[in-house]
Amino acid sequence: MTNGTEKWRVKHQQIISYEVVNSYNLFHPQNPSLLSAGKGNGARRFVVVDHYVYEKYSEKIREYFHFNEVEAKIIPFRGGEDNKTVESYLSIVRELDAFPIHRRDEPILAIGGGVLTDTIGFVASTYRRGVPHIKIPTTLMGYIDASIGIKTGINFDEYKNRLGSFSPPKMVLLDRSLLGTLPRRHILNGVCEIIKLAIIKDLQLFQMLEADGAYSVDTFFQDERGGAILDRAITGMLEELEPNLFEEELARKVDFGHTFSYGLETHHEAHLLHGEAVLLDIVLSVLIAKNRNLISNEETGRIFQLLASLGIVLNTSVLDPQTLWESLEERTYHRNRQQRVPLPNGLGECVFVNDICRDEVELSLKNLEDWITVKHDHNIK
Repeated sequence: MTNGTEKWRVKHQQIISYEVVNSYNLFHPQNPSLLSAGKGNGARRFVVVDHYVYEKYSEKIREYFHFNEVEAKIIPFRGGEDNKTVESYLSIVRELDAFPIHRRDEPILAIGGGVLTDTIGFVASTYRRGVPHIKIPTTLMGYIDASIGIKTGINFDEYKNRLGSFSPPKMVLLDRSLLGTLPRRHILNGVCEIIKLAIIKDLQLFQMLEADGAYSVDTFFQDERGGAILDRAITGMLEELEPNLFEEELARKVDFGHTFSYGLETHHEAHLLHGEAVLLDIVLSVLIAKNRNLISNEETGRIFQLLASLGIVLNTSVLDPQTLWESLEERTYHRNRQQRVPLPNGLGECVFVNDICRDEVELSLKNLEDWITVKHDHNIK
């Protein structure tokens, strides 16, 4: 007989291990990368492909699996935040149920941008309580940011990524050649995340962007200089993610540019890509830091000069103090009741603050108009 006071403690440590691999020309039939994280010949693959990628590469993808004797079900998926929904999630699950795969040996392949890899990662994390998946980013944003971590998610009730999970992929495959056909706007969208890393943690990356960023954008990062920028950005991102994969620590450098941008994306989804919203957040945060004497006038000038050299035009028409302040308040809930806003402490360094007030936000917004209407150079004092 027991007195009801017994208790049991269960402990289990899960090892997270996955590879991020450069693999050029992924859809060549003799490139084994797409089959390397599961059973090869005679196996099956459930493949979800961004619809733009599908239009361009569907024949090559089908030939790849036919050559390798793999039965593949290929599902086109329409990207964009308005398709990152519960309905899209359920439609993929229904397709998957109609084409059952082995639970451990046949990973789902997610080929597309960040919306697709986030959604399919969430499908994989919940289907049969978790099946393996491989991410193949086809946008620059996915290449250097969305695909290389372990977060998955879909939007719900007008909130971004309100439903989601932490689910590591079996592998992330990076094929730089897939970036060569992107619209220039989407190249610049991804560059905004590289700028984020450069300002908040990596002065050398910032200098690489100053020297080779414009050329790399013009050539869609297809040569060695562009490749070096991408590799350094990925290295920096993984340095930040790996020690904190499950976000136990909520003060994260990679959240630079992700405080005010949350509200901007929510209110102006039709006008802003993710990186464009992040960049507006970045410049506002830089100006808050400047007004706190954390970053110099000269360093601020270099940032705006870099944007000009890359051909980036800031869409300030979407900025209003109320939306920015509400976004900061929402992120404070998300960050467990503290702002934890990363600000640059000089180029390449970071501090976290918890005391930004509305007056600072309004002042930085006013200062922004001054900075983008005046020509700046490296000699600003």
